[in-house]
Amino acid sequence: MPRFLTSIIIASAFAISAQAELTTYPAGPGVETIDDFSVRVRQNGGQWEPVAVYPVKVDEVIDAKHQVETASMAYFDFNGTVEVEVVSNRQKIDTSRIRPLSYGITPDVSADTLTFSLSEPRNLSIEVNGDIFHNLHLFANPIDGNRPSAKVLKNLKKHKDLIYFAPGLHRLPDGVMKVPSGTTVYIDGGARVLGQLRADSVENVRFFGRGEVHPEGRGEGVYISNSHNIEAEGIIVTQIPVGGSDSVRISNVKAISYYGWGDGMNVFASSNVSYDRAFCRNSDDCSTVYATRKGFVGGCSNILMENSTLWADVAHPIMIGLHGAATEIGIDAPSDTIQNITYRNIDILDHKEKQVDYQGCFAINCGDNNIVRDITFDNIRVEDFRQGQLINIRIFFNGKYCAAPGRSVSGVKFKDITYNGNNSELSIIAGYDATRKVSDITFENLVINGVKIADEMPGKPKWYKTGDMGRIYIGEHVDNVTFK
Repeated sequence: MPRFLTSIIIASAFAISAQAELTTYPAGPGVETIDDFSVRVRQNGGQWEPVAVYPVKVDEVIDAKHQVETASMAYFDFNGTVEVEVVSNRQKIDTSRIRPLSYGITPDVSADTLTFSLSEPRNLSIEVNGDIFHNLHLFANPIDGNRPSAKVLKNLKKHKDLIYFAPGLHRLPDGVMKVPSGTTVYIDGGARVLGQLRADSVENVRFFGRGEVHPEGRGEGVYISNSHNIEAEGIIVTQIPVGGSDSVRISNVKAISYYGWGDGMNVFASSNVSYDRAFCRNSDDCSTVYATRKGFVGGCSNILMENSTLWADVAHPIMIGLHGAATEIGIDAPSDTIQNITYRNIDILDHKEKQVDYQGCFAINCGDNNIVRDITFDNIRVEDFRQGQLINIRIFFNGKYCAAPGRSVSGVKFKDITYNGNNSELSIIAGYDATRKVSDITFENLVINGVKIADEMPGKPKWYKTGDMGRIYIGEHVDNVTFK
Protein backbone atom coordinates (compact mmCIF):
# COMPACT_ATOMS: atom_id res chain seq x y z
CA MET A 1 0.00 0.00 0.00
CA PRO A 2 1.40 3.48 -0.84
CA ARG A 3 2.93 5.17 2.22
CA PHE A 4 1.02 8.43 1.69
CA LEU A 5 -2.26 6.60 2.36
CA THR A 6 -1.25 5.45 5.84
CA SER A 7 0.96 8.27 7.05
CA ILE A 8 -1.73 10.56 8.42
CA ILE A 9 -2.87 9.84 11.96
CA ILE A 10 -6.61 10.09 12.45
CA ALA A 11 -6.71 11.16 16.10
CA SER A 12 -9.09 14.06 15.46
CA ALA A 13 -10.84 12.74 12.36
CA PHE A 14 -14.39 12.94 13.61
CA ALA A 15 -16.72 13.78 16.50
CA ILE A 16 -19.56 11.52 17.61
CA SER A 17 -22.30 12.26 20.07
CA ALA A 18 -22.77 10.10 23.19
CA GLN A 19 -25.48 8.09 21.43
CA ALA A 20 -23.36 7.70 18.23
CA GLU A 21 -26.30 9.04 16.24
CA LEU A 22 -24.67 12.28 15.10
CA THR A 23 -21.32 12.37 13.34
CA THR A 24 -19.51 15.51 12.24
CA TYR A 25 -16.26 15.61 10.30
CA PRO A 26 -13.73 18.38 10.97
CA ALA A 27 -11.69 19.40 7.93
CA GLY A 28 -8.43 17.48 7.78
CA PRO A 29 -4.97 19.06 7.53
CA GLY A 30 -4.55 21.16 4.41
CA VAL A 31 -8.23 21.02 3.38
CA GLU A 32 -9.57 24.48 2.55
CA THR A 33 -12.73 25.73 4.24
CA ILE A 34 -14.95 28.77 3.60
CA ASP A 35 -16.80 31.11 5.96
CA ASP A 36 -19.78 32.29 3.90
CA PHE A 37 -21.91 30.18 6.24
CA SER A 38 -21.44 28.74 9.71
CA VAL A 39 -23.24 25.47 10.47
CA ARG A 40 -23.97 23.69 13.75
CA VAL A 41 -26.06 20.61 14.57
CA ARG A 42 -27.35 18.98 17.73
CA GLN A 43 -29.74 16.30 18.97
CA ASN A 44 -32.28 16.28 21.75
CA GLY A 45 -31.38 19.77 22.92
CA GLY A 46 -27.80 18.69 23.58
CA GLN A 47 -24.51 20.36 22.84
CA TRP A 48 -24.13 22.06 19.48
CA GLU A 49 -21.51 20.46 17.21
CA PRO A 50 -19.78 22.63 14.57
CA VAL A 51 -19.89 21.38 10.98
CA ALA A 52 -17.01 22.18 8.61
CA VAL A 53 -18.01 24.23 5.55
CA TYR A 54 -16.04 23.74 2.33
CA PRO A 55 -15.83 25.72 -0.93
CA VAL A 56 -17.33 24.11 -4.02
CA LYS A 57 -17.12 25.51 -7.54
CA VAL A 58 -20.31 25.91 -9.59
CA ASP A 59 -21.06 27.26 -13.05
CA GLU A 60 -22.99 30.38 -13.99
CA VAL A 61 -23.43 30.90 -17.73
CA ILE A 62 -23.44 34.56 -18.72
CA ASP A 63 -23.67 35.51 -22.42
CA ALA A 64 -22.84 31.93 -23.45
CA LYS A 65 -19.66 31.92 -21.36
CA HIS A 66 -18.95 29.80 -18.30
CA GLN A 67 -18.25 31.83 -15.18
CA VAL A 68 -17.00 29.97 -12.13
CA GLU A 69 -18.58 30.89 -8.80
CA THR A 70 -17.71 29.58 -5.36
CA ALA A 71 -20.58 28.20 -3.32
CA SER A 72 -20.45 26.34 0.01
CA MET A 73 -20.83 22.71 1.02
CA ALA A 74 -21.18 20.93 4.36
CA TYR A 75 -22.07 17.42 5.50
CA PHE A 76 -22.76 15.33 8.57
CA ASP A 77 -24.37 11.99 9.46
CA PHE A 78 -27.30 11.32 11.78
CA ASN A 79 -30.24 9.17 12.66
CA GLY A 80 -33.30 10.10 14.68
CA THR A 81 -33.92 13.84 14.64
CA VAL A 82 -31.37 16.62 14.32
CA GLU A 83 -31.58 20.40 14.76
CA VAL A 84 -29.63 22.44 12.21
CA GLU A 85 -28.45 26.03 12.63
CA VAL A 86 -27.09 27.95 9.63
CA VAL A 87 -25.64 31.45 10.00
CA SER A 88 -25.28 33.58 6.87
CA ASN A 89 -21.97 35.44 7.20
CA ARG A 90 -21.88 36.75 3.63
CA GLN A 91 -25.15 38.65 3.52
CA LYS A 92 -28.06 39.65 5.69
CA ILE A 93 -31.10 37.39 5.34
CA ASP A 94 -34.07 39.11 3.73
CA THR A 95 -35.52 35.96 2.14
CA SER A 96 -34.58 32.30 2.28
CA ARG A 97 -35.62 28.94 0.94
CA ILE A 98 -34.56 25.32 1.35
CA ARG A 99 -34.80 23.07 -1.67
CA PRO A 100 -36.05 20.70 -2.94
CA LEU A 101 -39.28 22.54 -2.22
CA SER A 102 -41.18 19.24 -2.12
CA TYR A 103 -39.61 18.51 1.27
CA GLY A 104 -41.63 21.36 2.74
CA ILE A 105 -38.80 22.61 4.98
CA THR A 106 -39.50 26.14 6.17
CA PRO A 107 -36.75 27.48 8.44
CA ASP A 108 -37.17 29.81 11.38
CA VAL A 109 -35.27 33.00 10.60
CA SER A 110 -33.82 35.36 13.18
CA ALA A 111 -31.48 38.10 11.94
CA ASP A 112 -28.68 36.23 10.12
CA THR A 113 -29.59 32.74 11.36
CA LEU A 114 -31.75 29.93 9.97
CA THR A 115 -32.84 26.96 12.08
CA PHE A 116 -34.80 23.85 11.14
CA SER A 117 -35.09 20.17 12.03
CA LEU A 118 -34.62 16.99 10.02
CA SER A 119 -35.94 13.54 10.81
CA GLU A 120 -34.46 11.75 7.80
CA PRO A 121 -31.40 12.14 5.57
CA ARG A 122 -31.67 14.90 2.97
CA ASN A 123 -29.49 16.52 0.30
CA LEU A 124 -30.39 20.21 0.44
CA SER A 125 -29.72 23.61 -1.10
CA ILE A 126 -30.01 26.46 1.39
CA GLU A 127 -30.40 29.78 -0.43
CA VAL A 128 -30.34 33.30 0.97
CA ASN A 129 -31.89 36.22 -0.92
CA GLY A 130 -32.38 34.13 -4.05
CA ASP A 131 -28.63 33.59 -4.54
CA ILE A 132 -28.18 30.14 -6.12
CA PHE A 133 -24.49 30.58 -6.94
CA HIS A 134 -23.28 31.26 -3.39
CA ASN A 135 -25.66 28.88 -1.65
CA LEU A 136 -24.98 26.20 0.93
CA HIS A 137 -25.17 22.59 -0.27
CA LEU A 138 -25.97 20.72 2.92
CA PHE A 139 -25.73 16.92 2.82
CA ALA A 140 -27.42 15.38 5.86
CA ASN A 141 -26.38 11.74 5.47
CA PRO A 142 -27.42 8.55 7.22
CA ILE A 143 -24.94 7.15 9.71
CA ASP A 144 -22.09 5.61 7.70
CA GLY A 145 -22.09 1.84 8.16
CA ASN A 146 -19.14 1.37 5.82
CA ARG A 147 -16.50 3.23 7.82
CA PRO A 148 -13.62 0.96 8.86
CA SER A 149 -13.44 0.28 12.58
CA ALA A 150 -10.76 1.79 14.80
CA LYS A 151 -9.17 -1.66 15.04
CA VAL A 152 -8.88 -1.93 11.26
CA LEU A 153 -7.49 1.58 10.95
CA LYS A 154 -4.78 0.81 13.49
CA ASN A 155 -3.68 -2.21 11.46
CA LEU A 156 -4.03 -1.08 7.87
CA LYS A 157 -1.01 -3.08 6.73
CA LYS A 158 -2.93 -6.26 7.48
CA HIS A 159 -5.82 -5.22 5.26
CA LYS A 160 -4.43 -5.39 1.75
CA ASP A 161 -7.90 -5.02 0.25
CA LEU A 162 -8.48 -1.59 1.84
CA ILE A 163 -7.18 1.75 0.58
CA TYR A 164 -7.89 4.41 3.18
CA PHE A 165 -7.70 8.18 2.78
CA ALA A 166 -7.61 9.82 6.20
CA PRO A 167 -8.92 13.35 6.83
CA GLY A 168 -6.60 15.76 5.05
CA LEU A 169 -5.40 16.69 1.58
CA HIS A 170 -4.10 13.95 -0.76
CA ARG A 171 -2.61 14.31 -4.24
CA LEU A 172 -2.53 11.15 -6.30
CA PRO A 173 0.77 10.45 -8.04
CA ASP A 174 0.35 11.17 -11.76
CA GLY A 175 -3.23 12.24 -10.97
CA VAL A 176 -4.76 8.74 -11.32
CA MET A 177 -5.04 5.66 -9.10
CA LYS A 178 -6.12 2.40 -10.71
CA VAL A 179 -7.98 0.32 -8.16
CA PRO A 180 -7.49 -3.47 -8.34
CA SER A 181 -10.29 -6.02 -8.15
CA GLY A 182 -11.61 -6.90 -4.73
CA THR A 183 -10.59 -3.56 -3.21
CA THR A 184 -12.51 -1.13 -1.02
CA VAL A 185 -11.50 2.52 -1.22
CA TYR A 186 -12.60 4.60 1.76
CA ILE A 187 -12.42 8.41 1.67
CA ASP A 188 -13.06 9.63 5.19
CA GLY A 189 -15.02 12.74 6.06
CA GLY A 190 -12.71 15.74 6.11
CA ALA A 191 -10.56 14.23 3.32
CA ARG A 192 -10.03 15.72 -0.11
CA VAL A 193 -8.39 13.55 -2.78
CA LEU A 194 -7.00 15.45 -5.77
CA GLY A 195 -6.98 13.17 -8.76
CA GLN A 196 -9.03 10.37 -10.29
CA LEU A 197 -9.88 6.97 -8.84
CA ARG A 198 -10.37 4.52 -11.70
CA ALA A 199 -12.04 1.11 -11.73
CA ASP A 200 -10.96 -0.19 -15.12
CA SER A 201 -11.48 -3.82 -16.20
CA VAL A 202 -11.99 -4.98 -12.61
CA GLU A 203 -14.71 -6.48 -10.43
CA ASN A 204 -15.91 -6.23 -6.85
CA VAL A 205 -14.63 -2.71 -6.14
CA ARG A 206 -16.19 -0.36 -3.58
CA PHE A 207 -15.83 3.42 -3.21
CA PHE A 208 -17.14 4.43 0.21
CA GLY A 209 -16.91 7.40 2.56
CA ARG A 210 -17.94 11.00 3.02
CA GLY A 211 -14.97 12.90 1.59
CA GLU A 212 -14.27 14.48 -1.80
CA VAL A 213 -12.55 13.12 -4.92
CA HIS A 214 -11.79 15.38 -7.87
CA PRO A 215 -8.93 16.33 -10.20
CA GLU A 216 -7.22 19.65 -9.63
CA GLY A 217 -8.67 20.86 -12.94
CA ARG A 218 -11.54 19.44 -14.95
CA GLY A 219 -12.32 15.76 -15.05
CA GLU A 220 -13.95 12.78 -13.40
CA GLY A 221 -13.37 12.08 -9.72
CA VAL A 222 -14.31 8.41 -10.12
CA TYR A 223 -14.32 6.61 -13.47
CA ILE A 224 -15.88 3.14 -13.88
CA SER A 225 -15.06 1.37 -17.13
CA ASN A 226 -15.38 -2.20 -18.44
CA SER A 227 -16.04 -3.48 -14.95
CA HIS A 228 -18.48 -5.67 -13.01
CA ASN A 229 -20.04 -5.41 -9.57
CA ILE A 230 -18.92 -1.92 -8.59
CA GLU A 231 -20.40 0.15 -5.78
CA ALA A 232 -20.05 3.80 -4.74
CA GLU A 233 -21.70 5.30 -1.66
CA GLY A 234 -21.61 8.62 0.13
CA ILE A 235 -18.67 10.31 -1.59
CA ILE A 236 -18.53 13.72 -3.28
CA VAL A 237 -17.16 13.89 -6.84
CA THR A 238 -17.12 16.11 -9.90
CA GLN A 239 -18.26 13.38 -12.32
CA ILE A 240 -18.76 9.62 -12.07
CA PRO A 241 -19.27 8.07 -15.53
CA VAL A 242 -20.01 4.38 -16.10
CA GLY A 243 -18.93 2.81 -19.40
CA GLY A 244 -18.98 -0.74 -20.71
CA SER A 245 -19.93 -2.08 -17.31
CA ASP A 246 -22.53 -4.26 -15.60
CA SER A 247 -23.99 -4.39 -12.10
CA VAL A 248 -23.04 -0.93 -10.81
CA ARG A 249 -24.71 0.58 -7.74
CA ILE A 250 -24.31 4.25 -6.88
CA SER A 251 -26.03 5.59 -3.77
CA ASN A 252 -25.96 8.91 -1.91
CA VAL A 253 -23.18 10.16 -4.21
CA LYS A 254 -22.97 13.88 -4.92
CA ALA A 255 -21.62 15.13 -8.26
CA ILE A 256 -20.91 18.86 -8.59
CA SER A 257 -19.04 20.28 -11.62
CA TYR A 258 -18.23 23.78 -12.82
CA TYR A 259 -16.41 23.56 -16.18
CA GLY A 260 -17.75 23.25 -19.72
CA TRP A 261 -19.20 19.84 -20.63
CA GLY A 262 -19.14 18.75 -17.02
CA ASP A 263 -21.72 15.94 -17.19
CA GLY A 264 -22.48 14.43 -13.80
CA MET A 265 -23.54 10.78 -14.10
CA ASN A 266 -23.10 9.38 -17.62
CA VAL A 267 -23.93 5.81 -18.65
CA PHE A 268 -22.32 4.48 -21.85
CA ALA A 269 -23.06 1.00 -23.25
CA SER A 270 -23.80 -0.50 -19.83
CA SER A 271 -26.47 -2.60 -18.15
CA ASN A 272 -27.92 -2.97 -14.68
CA VAL A 273 -26.82 0.39 -13.31
CA SER A 274 -28.74 1.88 -10.38
CA TYR A 275 -28.64 5.26 -8.67
CA ASP A 276 -30.32 5.94 -5.33
CA ARG A 277 -30.37 9.28 -3.47
CA ALA A 278 -27.96 10.90 -5.91
CA PHE A 279 -27.43 14.66 -5.93
CA CYS A 280 -26.25 16.22 -9.21
CA ARG A 281 -25.45 19.88 -9.78
CA ASN A 282 -23.62 20.02 -13.05
CA SER A 283 -22.25 22.30 -15.71
CA ASP A 284 -23.78 20.12 -18.41
CA ASP A 285 -26.19 17.17 -18.42
CA CYS A 286 -26.82 15.72 -14.96
CA SER A 287 -27.86 12.18 -15.94
CA THR A 288 -27.39 10.64 -19.37
CA VAL A 289 -27.92 7.23 -20.97
CA TYR A 290 -26.04 6.71 -24.23
CA ALA A 291 -25.10 3.70 -26.36
CA THR A 292 -21.75 3.23 -28.15
CA ARG A 293 -19.53 6.12 -27.08
CA LYS A 294 -15.94 6.89 -25.97
CA GLY A 295 -14.76 3.43 -26.96
CA PHE A 296 -17.55 1.59 -25.14
CA VAL A 297 -19.62 -0.51 -27.55
CA GLY A 298 -23.26 -1.57 -27.36
CA GLY A 299 -26.62 -0.47 -26.06
CA CYS A 300 -27.92 0.16 -22.53
CA SER A 301 -30.54 -1.69 -20.53
CA ASN A 302 -31.96 -1.73 -17.03
CA ILE A 303 -30.89 1.69 -15.80
CA LEU A 304 -32.62 3.08 -12.70
CA MET A 305 -32.32 6.43 -10.95
CA GLU A 306 -34.56 7.05 -7.95
CA ASN A 307 -34.96 9.26 -4.88
CA SER A 308 -32.56 11.80 -6.37
CA THR A 309 -32.09 15.52 -7.05
CA LEU A 310 -30.97 17.01 -10.38
CA TRP A 311 -29.79 20.57 -10.98
CA ALA A 312 -28.50 21.47 -14.45
CA ASP A 313 -26.73 24.82 -14.49
CA VAL A 314 -26.36 24.13 -18.23
CA ALA A 315 -28.06 21.66 -20.59
CA HIS A 316 -30.33 18.80 -19.48
CA PRO A 317 -31.23 17.31 -16.13
CA ILE A 318 -32.03 14.05 -18.01
CA MET A 319 -30.75 13.15 -21.48
CA ILE A 320 -31.26 9.82 -23.29
CA GLY A 321 -30.31 8.48 -26.69
CA LEU A 322 -27.98 10.89 -28.48
CA HIS A 323 -24.83 8.82 -29.09
CA GLY A 324 -24.45 5.43 -30.78
CA ALA A 325 -22.51 3.18 -33.11
CA ALA A 326 -23.11 5.18 -36.30
CA THR A 327 -20.65 7.84 -35.19
CA GLU A 328 -18.20 5.70 -33.25
CA ILE A 329 -18.03 2.66 -35.59
CA GLY A 330 -19.60 3.66 -38.90
CA ILE A 331 -22.85 4.52 -40.58
CA ASP A 332 -23.49 0.84 -41.46
CA ALA A 333 -22.93 -0.44 -37.92
CA PRO A 334 -25.87 -2.34 -36.38
CA SER A 335 -28.29 -0.20 -34.40
CA ASP A 336 -27.82 0.09 -30.66
CA THR A 337 -30.83 -0.31 -28.39
CA ILE A 338 -31.39 1.73 -25.23
CA GLN A 339 -34.18 0.16 -23.20
CA ASN A 340 -35.78 -0.31 -19.80
CA ILE A 341 -34.75 3.04 -18.33
CA THR A 342 -36.54 4.36 -15.24
CA TYR A 343 -36.38 7.68 -13.40
CA ARG A 344 -38.48 7.59 -10.23
CA ASN A 345 -39.11 9.98 -7.35
CA ILE A 346 -36.89 12.79 -8.64
CA ASP A 347 -36.73 16.52 -7.87
CA ILE A 348 -35.48 18.71 -10.73
CA LEU A 349 -34.31 22.04 -9.31
CA ASP A 350 -33.07 23.84 -12.41
CA HIS A 351 -32.52 23.76 -16.17
CA LYS A 352 -30.75 26.58 -18.03
CA GLU A 353 -30.16 26.29 -21.75
CA LYS A 354 -30.65 28.91 -24.44
CA GLN A 355 -29.94 26.61 -27.43
CA VAL A 356 -33.23 25.04 -28.50
CA ASP A 357 -31.46 21.89 -29.72
CA TYR A 358 -30.27 21.17 -26.17
CA GLN A 359 -33.34 21.99 -24.11
CA GLY A 360 -35.58 19.68 -22.14
CA CYS A 361 -35.78 18.63 -18.50
CA PHE A 362 -36.94 15.30 -19.93
CA ALA A 363 -34.91 14.91 -23.12
CA ILE A 364 -34.94 11.87 -25.39
CA ASN A 365 -32.93 12.92 -28.44
CA CYS A 366 -32.53 9.80 -30.53
CA GLY A 367 -29.63 9.85 -33.00
CA ASP A 368 -26.99 7.59 -34.56
CA ASN A 369 -29.49 4.92 -35.70
CA ASN A 370 -30.31 4.16 -32.06
CA ILE A 371 -33.53 2.48 -30.95
CA VAL A 372 -34.95 3.88 -27.71
CA ARG A 373 -37.82 2.08 -26.00
CA ASP A 374 -39.54 1.38 -22.71
CA ILE A 375 -38.68 4.53 -20.80
CA THR A 376 -40.49 5.49 -17.57
CA PHE A 377 -40.57 8.81 -15.75
CA ASP A 378 -42.49 8.33 -12.51
CA ASN A 379 -43.27 10.76 -9.67
CA ILE A 380 -41.04 13.65 -10.72
CA ARG A 381 -41.36 17.20 -9.47
CA VAL A 382 -39.96 20.02 -11.62
CA GLU A 383 -39.38 23.40 -10.00
CA ASP A 384 -39.38 26.70 -11.88
CA PHE A 385 -36.19 26.41 -13.93
CA ARG A 386 -34.50 29.42 -15.49
CA GLN A 387 -34.70 28.61 -19.23
CA GLY A 388 -35.55 25.63 -21.41
CA GLN A 389 -38.31 23.15 -22.14
CA LEU A 390 -40.11 20.72 -19.92
CA ILE A 391 -40.12 17.91 -22.53
CA ASN A 392 -38.12 17.31 -25.69
CA ILE A 393 -38.61 13.94 -27.42
CA ARG A 394 -37.20 13.84 -30.94
CA ILE A 395 -35.69 11.59 -33.53
CA PHE A 396 -33.22 13.90 -35.12
CA PHE A 397 -29.99 14.29 -37.02
CA ASN A 398 -27.60 16.53 -35.13
CA GLY A 399 -24.57 16.79 -37.38
CA LYS A 400 -22.41 18.09 -34.55
CA TYR A 401 -22.72 14.85 -32.57
CA CYS A 402 -24.33 12.24 -34.83
CA ALA A 403 -23.62 10.49 -38.12
CA ALA A 404 -27.30 9.58 -38.67
CA PRO A 405 -30.76 10.19 -37.24
CA GLY A 406 -32.15 7.70 -34.75
CA ARG A 407 -34.45 4.85 -35.81
CA SER A 408 -37.29 4.92 -33.28
CA VAL A 409 -38.55 6.04 -29.90
CA SER A 410 -41.41 4.03 -28.42
CA GLY A 411 -43.08 3.13 -25.17
CA VAL A 412 -42.39 6.25 -23.12
CA LYS A 413 -44.50 6.70 -19.99
CA PHE A 414 -44.79 9.87 -17.90
CA LYS A 415 -46.64 9.24 -14.63
CA ASP A 416 -47.31 11.75 -11.84
CA ILE A 417 -45.24 14.60 -13.27
CA THR A 418 -45.68 18.10 -11.83
CA TYR A 419 -44.22 21.39 -13.02
CA ASN A 420 -44.76 24.68 -11.27
CA GLY A 421 -43.25 27.69 -12.97
CA ASN A 422 -43.36 30.32 -15.67
CA ASN A 423 -40.15 29.87 -17.63
CA SER A 424 -40.82 26.73 -19.69
CA GLU A 425 -40.64 27.28 -23.43
CA LEU A 426 -42.65 25.22 -25.92
CA SER A 427 -42.07 21.48 -25.41
CA ILE A 428 -41.56 19.30 -28.50
CA ILE A 429 -42.41 15.74 -29.51
CA ALA A 430 -41.40 14.98 -33.12
CA GLY A 431 -40.28 12.13 -35.37
CA TYR A 432 -37.88 12.35 -38.31
CA ASP A 433 -39.69 10.79 -41.28
CA ALA A 434 -42.21 8.06 -42.08
CA THR A 435 -39.69 5.32 -41.28
CA ARG A 436 -38.16 6.92 -38.17
CA LYS A 437 -41.05 7.64 -35.85
CA VAL A 438 -41.96 8.42 -32.25
CA SER A 439 -44.81 6.27 -30.97
CA ASP A 440 -46.77 5.24 -27.88
CA ILE A 441 -46.14 8.16 -25.54
CA THR A 442 -48.38 8.15 -22.46
CA PHE A 443 -48.91 10.92 -19.94
CA GLU A 444 -50.75 9.90 -16.78
CA ASN A 445 -51.47 12.68 -14.29
CA LEU A 446 -49.37 15.43 -15.87
CA VAL A 447 -49.97 18.58 -13.79
CA ILE A 448 -48.68 21.95 -14.99
CA ASN A 449 -49.19 24.88 -12.63
CA GLY A 450 -51.99 23.03 -10.91
CA VAL A 451 -53.83 22.10 -14.12
CA LYS A 452 -54.19 18.41 -15.01
CA ILE A 453 -53.49 17.93 -18.71
CA ALA A 454 -55.75 15.16 -20.01
CA ASP A 455 -57.59 14.22 -23.18
CA GLU A 456 -60.94 14.77 -21.46
CA MET A 457 -59.90 17.81 -19.40
CA PRO A 458 -62.45 20.57 -18.79
CA GLY A 459 -62.21 23.56 -21.10
CA LYS A 460 -60.34 21.88 -23.96
CA PRO A 461 -61.91 22.60 -27.35
CA LYS A 462 -62.50 19.40 -29.30
CA TRP A 463 -60.41 20.62 -32.18
CA TYR A 464 -57.34 21.20 -29.95
CA LYS A 465 -54.65 18.63 -29.48
CA THR A 466 -54.31 17.89 -25.78
CA GLY A 467 -50.67 18.88 -25.99
CA ASP A 468 -51.77 22.41 -26.85
CA MET A 469 -53.19 22.73 -23.33
CA GLY A 470 -49.79 22.00 -21.83
CA ARG A 471 -47.77 23.91 -24.45
CA ILE A 472 -46.43 20.67 -25.92
CA TYR A 473 -45.99 20.70 -29.70
CA ILE A 474 -46.79 17.28 -31.14
CA GLY A 475 -45.26 17.32 -34.59
CA GLU A 476 -45.04 15.05 -37.61
CA HIS A 477 -44.24 11.34 -37.59
CA VAL A 478 -45.64 10.84 -34.08
CA ASP A 479 -48.22 8.11 -33.32
CA ASN A 480 -50.40 7.48 -30.31
CA VAL A 481 -49.78 10.19 -27.74
CA THR A 482 -52.30 9.92 -24.90
CA PHE A 483 -52.97 12.05 -21.86
CA LYS A 484 -54.79 10.21 -19.05
